[in-house]
Amino acid sequence: MIAESADERRFERALGSLLGLSVGDALGSQFFVPVNYPLLHRRELPDGRWQWTDDTEMACSVLAVLAAHGRVDQDALARSFADHHDFDRGYGPAVNRMLRLIREGGDWRELAAALFNGQGSWGNGSAMRIAPLGAWYGDDPEQATHQAEISSYTTHQHREAVVGAMAVAAAAALAAAPGGPPAPGELLDGVIALVPRSAVTAGLRRARDMLDYDDATTVAAVLGSGRRTSAHDTVPFALWSAARSLDDFERAFWTTARVGGDVDTTCAIACGVVAAGTAGAPPADWLRRTEALPEWTPRRAG
Repeated sequence: MIAESADERRFERALGSLLGLSVGDALGSQFFVPVNYPLLHRRELPDGRWQWTDDTEMACSVLAVLAAHGRVDQDALARSFADHHDFDRGYGPAVNRMLRLIREGGDWRELAAALFNGQGSWGNGSAMRIAPLGAWYGDDPEQATHQAEISSYTTHQHREAVVGAMAVAAAAALAAAPGGPPAPGELLDGVIALVPRSAVTAGLRRARDMLDYDDATTVAAVLGSGRRTSAHDTVPFALWSAARSLDDFERAFWTTARVGGDVDTTCAIACGVVAAGTAGAPPADWLRRTEALPEWTPRRAG
């Protein structure tokens, strides 16, 4: 019974993070529509149902594999990504092709390693989906970074992408700590201590030094806001924003979204981290207006 209870707690944390991620992703994606630009600056919500993107679809696979295996099984994760791949959800062309080839029998190891002339992708795709895994390991941040590293290799094998995923998972794990979320500086210090040196880490150190800045636009100008869709241009700012709003989902979203860039992804990351903690759940009304998670998403562990 103790082990089952622990698994259920892990699952509930991860599901909470996934729901927050989906809201950040779906609402953030609305601000790629020009008619909604004025709403963003007034912090007003767009009408209609908010549809999530590839960020949420892939995060659902992460949760499904954790629920089924209790850890990251790379083969199962790659299969889930491929089986549930919806071309219209906004995937990049390289990942679209790779997931199609996996469905057709290709080996994810060879396909992921061959991307971008054998360098592997350094995009933000493995970071955007990983906050629920960090929440799952809220009682073990070191294991969160290890499992995030393993998960990244199924699609993104460049060092920067891998470290980006590790950093987001570490942040979500620290936010989901049983004793409550840490202070902003403690969160970023904890993440930096858990990940290897890289351009992502250098960005996180700059983010740590800028925690007392209130102008998010200035911070994003230094750290990046995902405009280049690379991990090191995305993760530091998203975690800067999350660290400053671990008890306030709405503030995390608006702070992240208003700087522009890859808004659905930066908001998915920041909101997934914030929602990993019990104090950071999304507003009920925002959740109701967000497209429901796909039917194949697990609703309990095991």
